[in-house]
Amino acid sequence: MNSRSNEIVLEDIKSCSRITKDPAGRSVCVIYDADSVKIAKKYDRPLGDIYITALSAEIWPYRYIRNRDSLSSQEQQKLAESCVAVVGCGGLGGYVVLMLSRIGIGLMVVIDPDIFDESNLNRQAFAFSDTIGMPKTDAAVLAVKSFNPAVTVNGFHRALDYSNAPEILNGVDVVVDALDNLPDRKMLQHMTHQMKLSLVHGAIAGFEGQVMTISPEDTGCNDLFQNNDDNLSGRGLSAESIMGVPSITPVFIASLQAMEVVKILLKRGNLLNGRILYSDIELGEFNYFDFKPD
Repeated sequence: MNSRSNEIVLEDIKSCSRITKDPAGRSVCVIYDADSVKIAKKYDRPLGDIYITALSAEIWPYRYIRNRDSLSSQEQQKLAESCVAVVGCGGLGGYVVLMLSRIGIGLMVVIDPDIFDESNLNRQAFAFSDTIGMPKTDAAVLAVKSFNPAVTVNGFHRALDYSNAPEILNGVDVVVDALDNLPDRKMLQHMTHQMKLSLVHGAIAGFEGQVMTISPEDTGCNDLFQNNDDNLSGRGLSAESIMGVPSITPVFIASLQAMEVVKILLKRGNLLNGRILYSDIELGEFNYFDFKPD
């Protein structure tokens, strides 16, 4: 869209904006969803574009007003302009998608070949009685559309592999590893390394979990699992399948992964880069393990 058209849209946004009070009683200029939707339809533009244009003029979509003290309008706009891929949409991945969509990531790419069954109901964000038998990616697309239609979710109901990763991950800013087996993790790290993408690793089993950010130049999972080469040819029994996963663990670890994504995109805070955070939430123990080059 040319600059003149964008100016016209911005004028409509300004005319619909209003001054309200935030929870602390401070004045803030906002635009409500109903008005944003009308403008999006009027100019045949995605709702996310209306949010981005509003934020560029310091006008906050009202749904994000609770982000305002943690994020600047420029940072909220950056999130709206970003694309994050989540590989795996089960226990970890579902909650990562949920949280990143709520905080305002503009485009989500969700990849998972599985469908929901009853055993997923204890822990997976998009598993409900009426989504049993539905592809997990389809359920994610529908759920996000219902609570934040400004977020576009592209679902791929297939396994990510060496042949399709370059196309599926094209244009992505950050990738989240929400997988449950080592061979797929090794493949994913190899592809993100080749494509020069940061990867946020997470793994869970029982009440234990771990998180690490892997930059393109890092060895990452190769360090984590260097003594487990015998298990790389097959998936076998994972720690998750043996120890189970109660609902609390994926929510906690997914929160840490989502925060890593936000820090990467906004270039702020301290990343878990070159170190892993291991947690046992039953014992209340949290430990860091560094991976330093020789």
